[in-house]
Amino acid sequence: MSTAHLTIHLDAIIANWRALNAMTDSETAAVVKADAYGLGADRVGRALANIGVRTFFVAAAEEGAALRLALGPGPAINIFSGHMAGDADMIGDLQLTPMINSLDQMIRHVEALPKHPFGLQLDTGMNRLGMEPAEWAAVREIALAQAPTLIMSHLACADEPDHAMNAQQLAAFHDMSDGLDVPRSLANTGGILLGQPYHFDLSRPGIGLYGGLPFVDAQPVVTLDIPVIQTRKLEPGETVGYGNTFTATRETRIATIAAGYADGIIRAMGPKTQLFSGGQKCPVAGRISMDMIGVDITDLDHTPKSLELLGRHQSVDTLADNADTIGYEILTSLGTRYKRRYQNG
Repeated sequence: MSTAHLTIHLDAIIANWRALNAMTDSETAAVVKADAYGLGADRVGRALANIGVRTFFVAAAEEGAALRLALGPGPAINIFSGHMAGDADMIGDLQLTPMINSLDQMIRHVEALPKHPFGLQLDTGMNRLGMEPAEWAAVREIALAQAPTLIMSHLACADEPDHAMNAQQLAAFHDMSDGLDVPRSLANTGGILLGQPYHFDLSRPGIGLYGGLPFVDAQPVVTLDIPVIQTRKLEPGETVGYGNTFTATRETRIATIAAGYADGIIRAMGPKTQLFSGGQKCPVAGRISMDMIGVDITDLDHTPKSLELLGRHQSVDTLADNADTIGYEILTSLGTRYKRRYQNG
């Protein structure tokens, strides 16, 4: 195979969900938006549904439709973006549950799909989605009369446990939802780790399922092995790749591997990133190009057939730090050319 192999460890996703679920006394859902953070919502969703997960969250109705086809009837599929114009048929036909974000969305939903389930999203300070306190006060009684399935909000700084925003949002959520006979949800992965006051009736981990921070005890979920196309020897003074950014200072062996920024390997990570052969580090040599990367394998005592970029030696968050980004972007950038393999053990 000339393309890289991306292995998705479904057993690790299941283990991560179980570990997070064990931290709360409430229901634990699963966020599988953006194609399960790039790892395949159909396969990930089925694996989680098979161990008893009954509630899922996606970003848009189109994602919900695809997930329903994978899961079949039964599990609840909630739509963060709510009921957008043109979504009524998908929401109604496929039993999706929009999280209503505004008065306009509520009117659209109730008029198009009377008595169809919906949840409510409140803005507790993130200023992204949801009803602000004044709007919520204006529509609250009307909304509650329609028997919403869930009231939720989203934490902005949960990955920073000591950030004052966490307590501020918790207090706002209490102010806006206490005393209502409706299940509530505030905690994402970081919110679960903040402890019981943030858990309410349902938590909804996302990045923690897929091996990313802030869940430091998460099992790694992805392994990325990239085949070596060709190797060559360089004399001191010879260069590698576009712009001559790598110059050999000794007799050097370079392996050219079959992946690049078209496969989601972000160019900015190049100067700080290493690949692995077994446990041995092999630094990137020169710029990451569209389809290929040069790697310095001088210190290996063998010529590898492939090199590992992600796996037990290097996490998505390490690569994210190298590119000055976050693990979410590394995962969701993984390209379509990889030969994907799903493992259950």
